[in-house]
Amino acid sequence: MARSFCIRPVVAALAGLLAPMGAHAQDGAKPPVLTVYAPDYFTSEWGPGPKIEAGFEDICDCDLQFVAGDVLPRILLEGKHTQADVVIGLNTDVTARARATGLFAPHNEDTRRLDLPVEWTDPVFLPFNWSQTAFVYDKTRLANPPQSFEALLDAPDDLKIAIQDPRSSVSGLALLLWVKSVYGDDAPQAWEKLAPKVLTVTPGWSESYGLFTDGEVDMVLSYTTSPAYHIIAENDDTKVAAIFPEGHYLMAELAAQLTTTDQPELSQMFMDYILSDQFQSMIATANWSYPAIMKDGFLPPEFAAMPQPDKTLFYNETEAEALRQPALDEWLRAFR
Repeated sequence: MARSFCIRPVVAALAGLLAPMGAHAQDGAKPPVLTVYAPDYFTSEWGPGPKIEAGFEDICDCDLQFVAGDVLPRILLEGKHTQADVVIGLNTDVTARARATGLFAPHNEDTRRLDLPVEWTDPVFLPFNWSQTAFVYDKTRLANPPQSFEALLDAPDDLKIAIQDPRSSVSGLALLLWVKSVYGDDAPQAWEKLAPKVLTVTPGWSESYGLFTDGEVDMVLSYTTSPAYHIIAENDDTKVAAIFPEGHYLMAELAAQLTTTDQPELSQMFMDYILSDQFQSMIATANWSYPAIMKDGFLPPEFAAMPQPDKTLFYNETEAEALRQPALDEWLRAFR
C-alpha cells in the first residue's frame, strides 16, 4: 500500500463493551491489553499507528499495544502460541498462507460497506485501505516518461529504475503479479526487457523510494497515491505516478483477529473500529492511500485531483498463491 513517508450496529457494540470495561479505571485495576502486530512503518511516528492507538484507547478503556515487525512471518513462527490478538498490515497476496494456519477468526463486518475497485466478500481478512502499484517519476527530471507499460519496456536502457525484492517486499511481490497480469505467458520476455533499466533492487520500499527522492533513479516502484504525500506534506507537485492503459495492480492492506486471543471482545471491537468514520478518516494523510470506506471529507482535494487508472488488475488469493513461485522464478532468471 502506499507506505507512510519519513523521507484503508457498531454503535451498539461499542456501547455494550464500554459499560463493563469502564470499571477498570474506577477500581484501580490495570486496563486489559490488546496486542496488535503491525508493520514497522505503521507504528512509526509518521505512520497511522499513533493516531489509531489514541483514538481506540479513548473508547475502549484498554491499553492498545502495537508490536512492530514482519507480521506474517512472526505469526507463522509463533503459531498458536502467538501473543497477537489482532494483526494489521497484511496484504491481498499473502492471505492464502495466512488462512492456511487456521489462526484467524471471522471479522464479522458487513463487507457491502466497502468501497474498493473490486468486490470484497472475504469473511476473515478485512481491508482498511488500498492503492495500486505504479512507477513514480519526477517531472522536472524525466521530461518524457513512458505512457504505457509497453513503452516502459521499450524505453532506452539508460532509464534508471528502482524496484523492491519480491522475496522480502509486498510491493515487490505485487510487481511480479502486475507483470504477470499484463503479459501472462510473455512475462519472461517482459522481464528481460525491463531488467537492464533496473539500477537496483532493494529489500524494501523505503530504500527504493529514498534513492528516488535523492535523485539516484528516474523512476521508482511505488503506488498511485504516493504523489499525494509530496503535494500535501511538502507542497511539491513534481512527483507523478505514470498511469498505464494496461492497468494497475490492486494492493489492499488487511486486518484480522486471531482465534487464540484472550481478548475476543476487545479484538472484535477493534475490527469494528477499523470501519468507523474516525479510523477511515485518518487513512488518506496518515497512510497515504485510499480509505476502504469513502465518505465526504475522508479525502483531501489533492487526492481527488490525482489521475486514476481506468483498469484495475487483481488476482484473488488462490490465483496469487499459485502464481507466486512461477512468477518469482521468471523474475530470478531475468536478474541473475
